[in-house]
Amino acid sequence: MPTVHHDGADLFYVVEGTGPPLLLIMGLGYPSDVWWRVLPWLTPHFTTIRFDNRGVGRTGPGAEPPYTVERMSGDALCVLGAAGFEHATVFGVSMGGTIAQELALRRPEVVDRLLLGCTHPGGTDVVIDEEAMALVRSRGAMTPDEAAEAAVDFVYAPGTSRADIDADLAVRAANPTDPAGYAAQAQGSLEWAGSMSRLGRLAAPTLLVHGEVDRLVPAENSCRMAAVIPGARLEVIPDASHIFWTDQPQAAREAIESFLLD
Repeated sequence: MPTVHHDGADLFYVVEGTGPPLLLIMGLGYPSDVWWRVLPWLTPHFTTIRFDNRGVGRTGPGAEPPYTVERMSGDALCVLGAAGFEHATVFGVSMGGTIAQELALRRPEVVDRLLLGCTHPGGTDVVIDEEAMALVRSRGAMTPDEAAEAAVDFVYAPGTSRADIDADLAVRAANPTDPAGYAAQAQGSLEWAGSMSRLGRLAAPTLLVHGEVDRLVPAENSCRMAAVIPGARLEVIPDASHIFWTDQPQAAREAIESFLLD
């Protein structure tokens, strides 16, 4: 699979599917493989471009920190260009949603549509769960397996089967994230000044999707963002947490397709 060098990092990326371009940006500590449940919904309709953010998976830490949200938005733009596209629909989840926001605000001509999943506006406007924040701060000292298990109650809904959770964890474990890379991403995310004061400038059609019982990033974040993004649509999925596409795959698919295939 190809890589592209940008700002000290060799960014691993994958291009799949047929149709207009769709750039996929994953969240904190997760390799791009975690899109595995969503890709079968998307690749019949889009040319998907997914990549491992600096610090995770096959990209690895590489470059010196800080791994700021702004820096990672530059990575996303570079990968899009390496894949041969000047603009695309952009779908970011969690930290990937903050990167997508930054990309859309800094380079609005690049973003055709914007889909923000389980994300937040950062800075002083973020709504946080203190237990979840303690987990984020402590995970850098854990092994990848320990960190993944510690997060289960924060990112999956209580009704999600352990078999489905284990399937996700196995995909992550195949390309584990180095603790140093995770810590650098987490630090960059925590230091992001945020977007709330700028969200009114977003020009791209925007959908926000969030699990109603998300403990890692409470759904109130998306509700607040949707109130200030011009024309934004909001879908809050019942009985779903942070990994809403595993918790409630049918509802997640319907929400995503109703926006992307409209």
